[in-house]
Amino acid sequence: MVTRYESLKLAARERKRKRTIEMSCLNAGGARPLGQDDIPVVVNTHNDLKLMPSFLAHYRRLGVSRFICIDDVSSDGTREYLSSQPDVDVWSSPLRYRDARRGREWRQALFERYGKDRWYLNVDSDEFLIYDDCERQPLRNLIRALETRGEKRLAAPMLDMYPVGPLGSATLDGTDARMPWEIADHFDGAGYEITYTKRAISITGGPRKRKFAHVLELMKYPLIFWDKECNLGVSIHQPLPCERNFPAISGVLLHFKFFSDYKEKIEHAVTDGQYFDGAAAYRKMLDDLQKSGEFDFQSPDSVRFSGSKQLRELGFIAPISFTSN
Repeated sequence: MVTRYESLKLAARERKRKRTIEMSCLNAGGARPLGQDDIPVVVNTHNDLKLMPSFLAHYRRLGVSRFICIDDVSSDGTREYLSSQPDVDVWSSPLRYRDARRGREWRQALFERYGKDRWYLNVDSDEFLIYDDCERQPLRNLIRALETRGEKRLAAPMLDMYPVGPLGSATLDGTDARMPWEIADHFDGAGYEITYTKRAISITGGPRKRKFAHVLELMKYPLIFWDKECNLGVSIHQPLPCERNFPAISGVLLHFKFFSDYKEKIEHAVTDGQYFDGAAAYRKMLDDLQKSGEFDFQSPDSVRFSGSKQLRELGFIAPISFTSN
């Protein structure tokens, strides 16, 4: 009842804040409608060209048939690369990420544009979804399993990935066939805290907390059935209605921030100022970097990633009962 009341209160507040967001589709001929059988992903991106080939390959392999990308003024060729892909719709907006409520208003505008009452993947370009047996089970089977359980979204925390040793040698440039977890191939296998609030599941921890004392919310809901009750205005970590935010944690988002260009990325994030609290977390990283000269995330808790079975055995993701096709 407390959670339901919180949903009603927040939904009323969000209705008052709703505004029209200006967005433009950059594709020749404009946006293309989704087919009934399409599995679409809505993704924010900014200067992530090095990740784009592996991002598209990963989600295509899982069964994504359409990519709806919001490009936030990329200057590294990301926009041009995405525009060359036949299954990608590229969007832009005069609003920057921060001014669009950290991208949430872009996402909601696109959900409205492409249609309600369907499943969407909702991720950033540095997030790669992993779920039980995803090496063999496509997203269509995962959606069927969630529907069988009566769930309308997938709970999946971010799992920060990093290479062992100095980051300067961890090069990913998007020109070969490697996936990012072949380079930034470790994660923290312990040191997380899970709590349950009236709005959602909360998970904190990982290497950024261990190294920089960043208490960042890791929980997200990247696979979501979007209907008229849904809203992202409160937080990407606490979508409305809140009562849908307590399923078994059945996935993770492998989160890739740390490669050989991490110094430039951190400096750009600080200068650009688009992240939460004026990019305070990145400012702390930059201060530490200026003192140490190099980051090394390796610790006794570091574990090398080997696939969904490993994450299930370690207790990061719950098993999923897939039905036969």
